[in-house]
Amino acid sequence: MLKIGLTGGIGSGKSEVARRLAARGAVVIDADRIAREVVEPGTPGLARVVARFGDEVLRPDGSLDREKLGGIVFADPDKLGSLNAIVHPLVGERVAGLQREADDDAIVVYDVPLLAENKLAPMYDVVIVVDAADEVRISRLAERRGMPEQDAKARIAAQASREDRLAVADVVIPNEGTLDELEARVAEVWDDLVRRAGRG
Repeated sequence: MLKIGLTGGIGSGKSEVARRLAARGAVVIDADRIAREVVEPGTPGLARVVARFGDEVLRPDGSLDREKLGGIVFADPDKLGSLNAIVHPLVGERVAGLQREADDDAIVVYDVPLLAENKLAPMYDVVIVVDAADEVRISRLAERRGMPEQDAKARIAAQASREDRLAVADVVIPNEGTLDELEARVAEVWDDLVRRAGRG
């Protein structure tokens, strides 16, 4: 099993790269998606979040209001730390289960937004960083998610710097150009991963 850590700042296009790797046969484990699942209504994770942050982080239907919670934690490192202390262990348990289910010769791609921040690079055989300049990411967040510029800048500031992320990269996928350029780079990277996994 070849373990790949895939990361990139918000708006870099990491999810697009993950989709393209999955289409080629990678087993993609999406930490963000799992982080949403572990705080769905009725879960112990959601109960702990509400105990820490109060009922105001819930929507009327009882689900987590992620935008409201994000507004609280991204402005306060201590509160962000509290949230991570609740969610990360639950995500870790789920990831370990998915890993046990993968085939021995699988190329397993862990989509990990905070890989650099949490110093997780040593856990992976290869770290892939999807990279784009901050100004490109800010304009994407505005166009695709309707995020106000100051919110986009705050999210970017709360994550590792571009330099810190690139410092842990074994492979960089630049993503400031066209989707065709991205596809060509992903194809190259996939061939390299297949070779590293001894499957080529």
